[in-house]
Amino acid sequence: MAGELTFLEFFSGGGMARLGLGSRWRCLFANDFDAAKRSAYVANFGPDHLHGGDIHALAPDILPASAVDLAWASSPCQDLSLAGARGGLAGERSGAFFGFWRLIEGLSAAGRKPRAIVVENVAGLLTSNGGRDLASLVSLIARGGYFVSAIVLNASDFVPQSRPRLFVLGVDTDAAMSRKAPMVDAAAPQSLFNAVSLLSPAVRRRWRWIEARPLTARNCALIDIIDEDAPVDAKAVTRARLNAMAPHQRAAIKALAETGGRHVGAAFRRIRIESGVKQARIEARFDGLAGCLRTPAGGSSRQIIFDIADGAVRSRLMTPREAARAMGLSDDYILPPSATAALKLVGDGVSPPVVSWLAENAIEPALHRAQKAA
Repeated sequence: MAGELTFLEFFSGGGMARLGLGSRWRCLFANDFDAAKRSAYVANFGPDHLHGGDIHALAPDILPASAVDLAWASSPCQDLSLAGARGGLAGERSGAFFGFWRLIEGLSAAGRKPRAIVVENVAGLLTSNGGRDLASLVSLIARGGYFVSAIVLNASDFVPQSRPRLFVLGVDTDAAMSRKAPMVDAAAPQSLFNAVSLLSPAVRRRWRWIEARPLTARNCALIDIIDEDAPVDAKAVTRARLNAMAPHQRAAIKALAETGGRHVGAAFRRIRIESGVKQARIEARFDGLAGCLRTPAGGSSRQIIFDIADGAVRSRLMTPREAARAMGLSDDYILPPSATAALKLVGDGVSPPVVSWLAENAIEPALHRAQKAA
């Protein structure tokens, strides 16, 4: 598209959606409730257009006076995540989406409806309340005058982190979206088709599919982003971590050590039920990926790096900078000085390379088709 595109960034966190949209997009408004995240946003982008406070307390009259191209909302996921309480959209935190939607309705009533919206959240939204939460969200967007689609993208296609996320896209012009429903689409999870099947006939007529899928292979692995000078933990700590693994995991790590070479993996602490008893386990992966980054609210959320070289097994906690790299942030991105704040910022964020792909392959083409049809 010719010319500059404009956007609003709700639940902006550290501005990772802004980074992903890139230089062709200009931010006119950003909002986040969390003061520490706002400080990181200011450190990286400056204070212009950033507003603090609860989204439920915002009024449409503080938003730009003219319609923008895109409103982006990475709404809170705690009530939708498999790691959370699964309260769904009715949950206190994930229900913040309705504060965002109230603003979109206010803009629409004032003749300033964004041409497109994106709602990003965890893939758990697909199955929350049996798919009914996603169906309700899509129905709201469709009744707001948008043609709607959704796609699940995994950051592992771009960066060394397994991070599936759901992106719901609404565009206000029918010509902007594909009318083709794929007969067979191995990339779309069955849970998305299940949620679509719950839509009313009127809403389903406004449903469209995004046909594009990432094709470029990820060009780096976990070993490529680790801090080589990060101090490892004491041998006794590593032994305790190995002892907390299931026997087959310990055997796999022993086999890697015996093969020689270097192997770097990431691990989480998890609670498993074994013979009817809860058992704290450490589970590692050596497939070149970190697990999905989480916020450090609990002791089990911070990943452990296992580094096997010369037959020796070493371990330590993942550093905030490593977590940022696994998200796709460059080393010049300014992280909070506190490790806890930095890990929370990153764990709550969206991967910028994924946003870039979505912008280039879905959002911008849709806006371009809509512009041509106008």
